[in-house]
Amino acid sequence: MVSPLDPHSPDAHHIATLWWWMLVVAGIVFGGAVAMLVIGWLRRDRPGLPFLGESERANTTLVVAFGMAIPIVILVALFIVSDLVLMQETDAPRASETTMTVTVVGHQWWWEVRYGNSRAATANEIHIPARTHVRLVARSADVIHSFWVPELNRKIDMIPGQSNSIELYAEEAGVYRGQCAEFCGLQHAHMAFRVYAEPPAGFREWLAHQEQPGTEPAGAEARRGQRLFMENACASCHTIAGTEARGTVGPDLTHLASRNMLAAESIENTPQELFRWIQNPQSIKPGDKMPGLGLGPARFHAIVAYLTELR
Repeated sequence: MVSPLDPHSPDAHHIATLWWWMLVVAGIVFGGAVAMLVIGWLRRDRPGLPFLGESERANTTLVVAFGMAIPIVILVALFIVSDLVLMQETDAPRASETTMTVTVVGHQWWWEVRYGNSRAATANEIHIPARTHVRLVARSADVIHSFWVPELNRKIDMIPGQSNSIELYAEEAGVYRGQCAEFCGLQHAHMAFRVYAEPPAGFREWLAHQEQPGTEPAGAEARRGQRLFMENACASCHTIAGTEARGTVGPDLTHLASRNMLAAESIENTPQELFRWIQNPQSIKPGDKMPGLGLGPARFHAIVAYLTELR
């Protein structure tokens, strides 16, 4: 279960600590309000009850103190801690502290991921080296999205025409789930992703492999699938490095078979699920912008045979 109260980075620790303090303060304020209600109920027919003065001045002082002064002090303190201190602490690292930059672009309804000046590109999964300060630059290709990995840092909005940045740091290797946290259309709920934090050496090896062009198909069925892919609308929407497919509408598929999930975490990346997806994407993700091609089962099986070799 993913929870912002299970932090795996210094930034997430700060956020979790603030949450617990806010819970304690809110509990005290709530307890005070309940106590005042109980006292008022007890005094409804006994105005001479001790522990509260009988004068109008005493009652006015209590109302001002508990109804105005204390809430104002608490809200101002929380504003200073959360907006003026914590926001800066969880912001993107300085250039001198950054070893790499990852750019994430939100689309309806998937995530495009680029790695600095590298040719590597992934979709719906982000790979970073563990225990490394990574600068994440967030953008949007269409509407407002919100990037959020609860265990690693706070939310950050992705606004068309604007770049926002945040730090992505994982204290240890692991897999951390993220989600779009801003309603962005019909399939907003099915716009998730994963962050894979790997040991630095393993990440460098992964990145070097991702920079390579797509694998040439080995079997006859896969070669037939490659021809079908290039001849149809697939190549107009998707990129496969090393081929004539250079579309930018949909995700880069150069190393599709190395990914664990499809359609922004909607289904697992297996040949069976991949077949279902390309045959009728609307049955899995209604409103998705990937059209059905109507090629027939035999041709779809050939395309799947090709795509499953792209590792």
